[in-house]
Amino acid sequence: MAMQRNNHEELVLSEDPNHPANLICSLCKNFYNLGWVTGTGGGISIRHESHVYLAPSGVQKERINPQDIFVMDFPTRTYLRRPLSLKPSACTPLFMASFTKRGAGACIHTHSQAAVLCTLLAKGSVWSIANIEQIKAIPRPSTGGYYGFFDKLVIPIIENTAHEEDLTESLEKAIDEYPDTCAVLVRRHGVYVWGDTVWKAKTQAESLDYLFQLAVEMVRLGMDPAGPITAAQ
Repeated sequence: MAMQRNNHEELVLSEDPNHPANLICSLCKNFYNLGWVTGTGGGISIRHESHVYLAPSGVQKERINPQDIFVMDFPTRTYLRRPLSLKPSACTPLFMASFTKRGAGACIHTHSQAAVLCTLLAKGSVWSIANIEQIKAIPRPSTGGYYGFFDKLVIPIIENTAHEEDLTESLEKAIDEYPDTCAVLVRRHGVYVWGDTVWKAKTQAESLDYLFQLAVEMVRLGMDPAGPITAAQ
């Protein structure tokens, strides 16, 4: 991706709390408090009109401020703003995959322990859960609506790599092979979740993490998260 070493602080400085640069900062603090972005791991990107806003690499997420945010021109993939002392997120090509392949407005990457555990408990290349109310918060593009209580939610799992950007091809393949998914789990690593808007991405990330936590507890109790409802339940 082409880079221009310009500052252009006007792209990230705003008194509007809903400005993408401000939202990235506030949401990263929220995700830190949830235990999703421990250390400098994880991140978020927001696409607004023709601009893509990206959290930096190597910065503790609860300490990010608007001046740390990178801004890219979406059509040309050229950086309009690149803080000189920071590096762009290694997650950038994966965020871009959700924007180009799904038209997402935001993509969230977390290192949630529950997500990681689900990738270890799952058998094969997918994780699934069914007959749980919170599933109804997850969109199902093929129907134009959302999953129902009796539907089985399936999330693809890809294998981790030594470098984040090397996940791009596998993530893009998973997006293509699972057109109803709004997330991809990365084994022993975490999860990528996207949505049409930043608020939908947030809702879906929170709902999925609830389901991940619930599934881990169900397995601990000897229950199958994707199994049918039985008389005992």
